[in-house]
Amino acid sequence: MKEFVHLHLHTQFSLLDGAIRFEPLFETAKKYEMGACSITDHGNMFGVIDFYFTAKEAGIKPIIGCEAYIAPKSRFDKKTRGEDNAYHIILLAMNNNGYKNLVKLVSIAQLEGFYYVPRIDKEVLKRYNEDLICLTACIKGEIPNNILKGTEKALKESIEDYLSIFGDRLFFELQDNGLEEQRIVNEKLIELSRYYNIPIVATNDCHYLKKDEARAHELLLCIQTGKKLSDKDRMSFQSDEFYFKSVDEMYNAFSHYPEALKNTLKIAEMCNVDIKTGVYHFPDFKTSDNLNINEYLEKKCKEGFERKLETIKNSYKNFNDETLKEYEKRLEYELNVIKNTNFAGYFLIVADFINYAKERQIPVGPGRGSAAGSLIAYCLGITEIDPIKYNLLFERFLNPERVTMPDIDVDFCKKRRDEVIQYVTEKYGKENVAQIITFGTMQSRAAVRDVGRALGMPLAEVDRIAKLIPLMSKSIKNAIESEPQLKQIYESDRNVKELLDYASILEGLARHASTHAAGIVISNKDLTEYLPLYRGQKGETVTQYPMKTIEKIGLIKIDFLGLETLTLMNDVIEMLKKDGIHVELDKIPLDDTKTYELLSSGDTSGVFQLESRGMKDLLIKLKPSKFEDIMPLIALYRPGPLKSGMVEEFIKRKNNPSLIKYELPLLEDILKETYGVIIYQEQIMKIAQVLAGFSIKDADALRKAMAKKIPEELEKYSEQFVKGAISNGINKEMAEKIFNVIRQFGEYGFNKSHSTAYGLIAYQTAYLKANYYIYYLTAMLTTEVNNTDKLIKYITECREAGVEILPPDINKSDKFFKIEDNKIRFGLAGIKNVGDAALDNIIAVREKIGGFKSFGEFCEAVDSRKVNKKVLESLAKAGCFDSMGLKRSQVLYLIKERLDKSIKRNEKNIMQATLFDMNEDVHINGYFFQVPDMEELPYNEILAGEKESFGFYFTQHPLEPFEMFIKNITKFDTQSIKEMDIQEDVDIVGVVNNYKEITTKKGDKMAYVNVEDKKGIIEAIVFPDIYSKSIDVLKGNKPIVLTGSIEKVEESSAKIRTKKIVPLEEIIKKMENTLVLRLDCKVFKREEMKRLKDILTSIKGYTKVLIELQLNCDIQRPKIPEIRIDREKINILTKNFENGLKIYEIKGETVNEILS
Repeated sequence: MKEFVHLHLHTQFSLLDGAIRFEPLFETAKKYEMGACSITDHGNMFGVIDFYFTAKEAGIKPIIGCEAYIAPKSRFDKKTRGEDNAYHIILLAMNNNGYKNLVKLVSIAQLEGFYYVPRIDKEVLKRYNEDLICLTACIKGEIPNNILKGTEKALKESIEDYLSIFGDRLFFELQDNGLEEQRIVNEKLIELSRYYNIPIVATNDCHYLKKDEARAHELLLCIQTGKKLSDKDRMSFQSDEFYFKSVDEMYNAFSHYPEALKNTLKIAEMCNVDIKTGVYHFPDFKTSDNLNINEYLEKKCKEGFERKLETIKNSYKNFNDETLKEYEKRLEYELNVIKNTNFAGYFLIVADFINYAKERQIPVGPGRGSAAGSLIAYCLGITEIDPIKYNLLFERFLNPERVTMPDIDVDFCKKRRDEVIQYVTEKYGKENVAQIITFGTMQSRAAVRDVGRALGMPLAEVDRIAKLIPLMSKSIKNAIESEPQLKQIYESDRNVKELLDYASILEGLARHASTHAAGIVISNKDLTEYLPLYRGQKGETVTQYPMKTIEKIGLIKIDFLGLETLTLMNDVIEMLKKDGIHVELDKIPLDDTKTYELLSSGDTSGVFQLESRGMKDLLIKLKPSKFEDIMPLIALYRPGPLKSGMVEEFIKRKNNPSLIKYELPLLEDILKETYGVIIYQEQIMKIAQVLAGFSIKDADALRKAMAKKIPEELEKYSEQFVKGAISNGINKEMAEKIFNVIRQFGEYGFNKSHSTAYGLIAYQTAYLKANYYIYYLTAMLTTEVNNTDKLIKYITECREAGVEILPPDINKSDKFFKIEDNKIRFGLAGIKNVGDAALDNIIAVREKIGGFKSFGEFCEAVDSRKVNKKVLESLAKAGCFDSMGLKRSQVLYLIKERLDKSIKRNEKNIMQATLFDMNEDVHINGYFFQVPDMEELPYNEILAGEKESFGFYFTQHPLEPFEMFIKNITKFDTQSIKEMDIQEDVDIVGVVNNYKEITTKKGDKMAYVNVEDKKGIIEAIVFPDIYSKSIDVLKGNKPIVLTGSIEKVEESSAKIRTKKIVPLEEIIKKMENTLVLRLDCKVFKREEMKRLKDILTSIKGYTKVLIELQLNCDIQRPKIPEIRIDREKINILTKNFENGLKIYEIKGETVNEILS
């Protein structure tokens, strides 16, 4: 019987080089009756754990390996470039010790030997070669390379080196891939095999699964190297043989060398790595008082409970002995579960770094995820949510019947999160702590763009095709089926078909590795005892295994998340403290009237989780009156619940209690707080337990099955539910009805613990905004100081609320926004081109000298290396020097003259004459300048300069004079368009912020235009047919009206596909005119009036229409609130009504008859 296994194979984790996915690989291996398969990705072990377990599930023996890079000399030698920088070598783990050695080698290559690629050397290979098999690799291996070079001495030395390291674990690797160099290498290796008695082994260096994927793989290489398929100098495999060949194909290729095939089986038998799960490797937590870890946890919990008891009592109207017993019983229960599952250390570790943060006034969130359901977490200070008061389930966090590691993620102030990570690193040792890797994949649109670039297709055409793929589409193939326009061009255009077919093959492959934004892993010993490490883009140490894999092998993973909102609230509290107002967030009342008034009004910009347009509408309808009304909002404002009707039902019942009903009295206690609507996963679990006698384990499994919509599982639990309910005295019909209800809502059920924790942050931010409005707005502006779009939005909100924003002033402004005389002073950090170094220098000098008396003194005092010409111009255009008695034109003149004389940056500027007397010569650093008594810049230039410095119009927006007209032109603005959930046509009035012109494949011009109004900036795509008619309008530097359809980018972002662009002044001219329709009642009866109304509605535009009726008519004017029509379409009226209609046009005081 022919047998063979592949020992040299590159999965998708040979990033942008391998294209093999695990599941199709093992399906193919089973089809070929191969009992084993290896993974040997380039220089990494990213995918080995998933590979291992997926192979096991498929009944395939996994062989763990790596195609390592080996430096010609030392791994520390980083001078040699090009192909001589590193050779290839295949290393396969024979057992767990070999696996550990492979982990060590791959980690050392990344952390010590990285130079273009991660490299080991022979010195480290001698240390960590035990239980590793070595294959000599492809033609880029050291031995094959020396064969091709014909250097006999070097060849002999390299063979002897590897023999001395690996002995009988060394194999000469033969490949048959159609390359002439490989044929030469094979012949020589066979000869050397006999001479040195080194066995040969056949491989195929698999990079893709099927032969017909070779061209797609070439495109993948182009994406990796930034080349086009047509480039002659691009990297290429120059063969279509690097695929996962069948046993027969390998036997045909190596028919003369059957031992090379048999040796693949021999090696497979030698490789027996056994990776265990379910064993946890917690860091050692040192306890005091000679207590063991469980005793110490109990001690800290009981101490914490005593500290919290007063707060707990105050949160109840009637706290009694029974209530106390409930808490004590819950505490005992949770302690027992945690002790029995050996997670005491985990809780203590998390509590330790959270309390470290709190002691140093680093803001920490009140909780996140299911951890808020634990009373122990509350007592230890990990969370600030009382789970009993809010009826949260501990079992949703830690199920005692199905032990998996609990997951505690923590929100920290974004500015100071790194301090906590540093503490953890120092406490447990830098070798034991690392950040976690994450992989970016080729999503549908990105895959199309990548492949289009590699095929050499015009960028604009590729972009147009990519944007036809819906954002939520499961795949390119799914998009072709569901989008008629995409399907039409796919079927009619050969180039588009090729593009989408190749993109479909590559779609979903791993594209790049990066560092997870929050994940940290902590181990009880050097991490390389458990997993390989990677060198991040900034030189940071990162795991090579992603988050889920880390949990699978038993290491602690914790998300240290940076939450901007915590920074915002802390800024508010610090500002209040300076003014003698002390606010403690954990002590604010949860029944504050002003807070609920603010929420009910929808004034929630800047309020955590509640500031989108849709959420504001929801708040206005709901009118929350207690904290328990806020919690569900976090759960309900998601696509599923919004589409399901749950939201409307919840609001109706809240506002009309008579609509609240329960199928059974037993359900009231569970659903009372959500007005009888199932919103939380915990409610589903409770219903299953109370009505049908489910165990905690089964109730949790039911929750998961509902969330994942697994039909077989749901059917199984349906039977169990009905049977259990009947045994509890509930009739079958009612039991089935209730299960169907929880099944319907269960699809969208949300984690109540998370809703409660994030609901609390939402309430806290609303409370601060409602009670300390100007403080909150100031902190909001500081938080978004680097986000121009948000700054525009919040400054507009301030002004609409009557809060004045004072302009930046070089003597009065701080780095960030501040309160000044109940107004907000603009912060210098909000000015473009003024970096931290310049700001810190300006503020430090100002504090030292007590303020700048003149522009000359400013220039003399600051460090010109930091406060350079660009900085000075930005400050001047923003008006920072206005208070010094200078016009902006004069300041800009001085800056230009001073720096155009090539004054050295490192010299101190000496201004010996005052700049207040503009008619005198000014002596600056050895140069004399006549500062003329200049006119101020024209107003439009001042505004343009501010736009340059702020990124938006500050003193006055160009649209302000037209606000009354704009209200009649459109109901949309940039902010509302971005927040819209539905696709529809919109009009937007704005000014062109900037635009980028590009050329299509056909040579036509099109553009991407940024349109700005008072609420923000939005991008509009202008295709050639519209662009050719609109170039002059876009270049005109005047307000425009742009009409188009919304294209959603993500939840709070959108673009507009442009259909029409018209100058605003043209629309206003039409609006200033009025058309009068005089109707003859003898002709216009009710039927004609209805037809008139329909026609007027169909030709909407900007010209106002008045309707006059003859006296004594028995008909009424059509009920249209305000009629405005398109003046150009008036001929439609004349065609439809030849008799009984006269049309007049009023222009100013002139009346002209158009039709009689």
